[in-house]
Amino acid sequence: MGNAPQKMHFVVHAWRNDAHGSEAQCKSALITLDTDLAGRTDAFNPAELLLAALSACMIKGIERVVPILKFELRSVKVRVDGVRQDVPPKMESISYEIIVDTDESDQRIKLLHENVKKYGTVFNTVAPGTVLNGVMRRQ
Repeated sequence: MGNAPQKMHFVVHAWRNDAHGSEAQCKSALITLDTDLAGRTDAFNPAELLLAALSACMIKGIERVVPILKFELRSVKVRVDGVRQDVPPKMESISYEIIVDTDESDQRIKLLHENVKKYGTVFNTVAPGTVLNGVMRRQ
């Protein structure tokens, strides 16, 4: 019997400051959360945090596979759009566009996109619960 691989564990602490906002802390990072019922423009609300996490997952997935695939790129940009339904409240659909500045072939871009979809932790957590569709394209 071999040893099972060690599972990664994540911890985030969050607290309410007042009726207008909260904060979350992980490692040495601190972020302001929009938990104001009226909303605020200087912080991410919970739905936006989910979309930001999905974006970060895609970019981190690209960072992970670029050296393995020997994929040459100059930049990556991600745009994510979410549509919320009211009853029950949830993300009804999420669409994304990953834009890579590269001279690689269309086939290699497709391979990179497949890796992002296959190995992304947040991607694979969100995908079963919503309609998640997107493209990766050249800048």
